[in-house]
Amino acid sequence: MSGINFGFDAFNGSPRNLKREDSPSSSAQQDDVAAGGLQVHCFTEIVDDTTLHFQIIRLHKQIYAWIGCNSAKFGHLYAAAPTRPSNTVSVACLLGGASDNTGSGIARRLALKTGLNIILACNIPKNAPMLEVNAEKKLVEKLTYLGYTKKKLLSS
Repeated sequence: MSGINFGFDAFNGSPRNLKREDSPSSSAQQDDVAAGGLQVHCFTEIVDDTTLHFQIIRLHKQIYAWIGCNSAKFGHLYAAAPTRPSNTVSVACLLGGASDNTGSGIARRLALKTGLNIILACNIPKNAPMLEVNAEKKLVEKLTYLGYTKKKLLSS
C-alpha cells in the first residue's frame, strides 16, 4: 500500500514538479499536513464480487474520502464534524437526496474515530447494507494503517 504526498506548491507548476513519497511515517505525515500539504491515497478492494474504489485526501484537520462501487460516479456527499462539549457528531447531506442515507452513518463513525472533520462522497447502492459495512471496514483499516485514527485509551 503506497500513498502519494503532494504539497500545495506543486500545483503551481507542471505535473513534473509533483513530489511522490511512498508510505511516509505517521509523524512525517502529520508534520507535512500541518505545514499545509496534503496526502492522496487511492486503492481498490474486491468484496463479495463487487469492486470498491477508495480515495482518501488528508488535509489540515479534515479528511475527504470517496467510496465508489463498480464505477467512478461521485454519489452522495456528506459532511460530518465532531461537536463540543458533548463528544457527538453532526452530519449533513450536501449533495443527493435526504431519503438515501447510505453514507451518513459512515461519515458519522469516521468523525468519531478520527476526531477530524469528514467529507465523504459515497456511491454505494442503498439496497446493499453488507456492502456498506464492508466498505466502511476497508476504509477504517486504511485510515488506521495511515495513522489517521485516534489512539485508543488504555483503561487500567
